[in-house]
This record gives sequence, structure tokens and C-alpha cells, in this order.
Amino acid sequence: MNLILLHPRELTNQHVTLTGRRAEHIRKILRATVGDTLRVGMLGGLLGTGCIREMAGNTVLLEVQLTSEPPPLPPTDLILAVPRPIMLKRVLAQAASMGVSRIFLVNANRVEKSFFSSTLIQSNDFTEPLCLGLEQAMDTRLPEISVHPRFRPFVEDFLPGLLRDCPIRLLAHPEGDRTIAQAAEGLLGQPDQRAILAIGPEGGWVDFEVQRFKEQGFMPFSLGARILRVDTAVPALLGQLSLLRQIP
Repeated sequence: MNLILLHPRELTNQHVTLTGRRAEHIRKILRATVGDTLRVGMLGGLLGTGCIREMAGNTVLLEVQLTSEPPPLPPTDLILAVPRPIMLKRVLAQAASMGVSRIFLVNANRVEKSFFSSTLIQSNDFTEPLCLGLEQAMDTRLPEISVHPRFRPFVEDFLPGLLRDCPIRLLAHPEGDRTIAQAAEGLLGQPDQRAILAIGPEGGWVDFEVQRFKEQGFMPFSLGARILRVDTAVPALLGQLSLLRQIP
């Protein structure tokens, strides 16, 4: 937890009282005391500092000063075939930590139907795992998330509207004949260029799904000879896209 993330409803007259996980982190991990200053951020808002004014029991009272804008979200969107619920929480945290603008959780032939009945998906509230990623990355901006339980309407009806301003369209697929660097060559030295990345289930996209993506201009690329789990592939690929944007 590199940033104490606050919620707008918690702030009263520039003060916030923390309990639970955040207070425990301040007391036991940071070993902070009254008078110490911590890095804080308002969810969806500014970054700043929080000075500890009181510590009693399991509560910590901070006086908060919010002064600076968080970094802009990278112009990367992620299409993700829904993985197992436990893995989905990890992947969402990782994606928020690496930085994406939007996440589209989609169905696929090799996605178990029960995954869409999970508590996390049914609640449509992904704030908790996303906040874990933001705390790590010292960011406050949540990516947008939408759930699409039917693949064909998503790729044929919904997706075309997303692609109008997105020339870099990438499909992770073991039979791709390019590397990600070759497929995303247009990102080289272009930090503001929008890109969209599609990552399938652990069993991979089926031929029908690959063809539908190709029809929308997606370029298949291979991750190499090693077979990766989704929660390894997502941060690895987002990291490579970030690197490509920084190469002059």
C-alpha cells in the first residue's frame, strides 16, 4: 500500500477517520505515529498528504491536504474473457496497477457459464480489487468496467463503436505470426496513441472468436512458446505496451 486511498464520503472538514485495513497498515506496517505525514489520494480525485492527528485503539485520524492531479490513465483498453472469480480479482488489481482506461469483461466459448454468476460479477461492483491496484500504483483514477455476457453482440454490435479512434487493435493468440512489438509498431514513441488489447480465457479463443476479431481489424500476436496464465499474461502484456510507448 504505497498510497492511503480515501473515499469522498469519509472526508469532513479536511479530516478523515480511518479504521480497518488502512488503519492497521498505518499502525503495523508503516509504524507511523502522531505527527507523521503519509501519502494519500481521494478516489477519483487529487493526490496529497495526510498528517496523523490522533491514534486511538484501531482508529487513525488524518488531517488531509489534497494538492496535485493524479497521472493520466494510459490510453489502453482491455478486453478480457472472464476468468475464475478468484483470478478475476487479481487481474483487476493488476490492470488497475499497470493502468488502463477501460476494461470489458466478455464471454467466450471456453469461459465457464458459472463465472458470470459469481458474486463479484453479479454485484457489478469492482471497486475493492481496483483500489488495491491503485494503492500500489499511487493513482486515484478508476478504469471503467462493463460486463458483456454474450460474445457475438459484443464483438459485432458494441465493439465497432469503440474502435473508431483506436487504430492499434491487438489479439493475444498462440497461433499469431507476429510478436506484440510487431503488431503494435504504431505505438513506438506514441504515448497518447490509443490501443485495445484482447486477452482470451486460459483455454484460448476458438477459431470463430478469432475470426470475428480479425474482421474488426485486430492483429493476432503470439506471446512466445511459453503458455501463461491469464493473471501472468495481463501484466506482462500491459507492461510491454507501456515500454513500446516510451521507446523514441
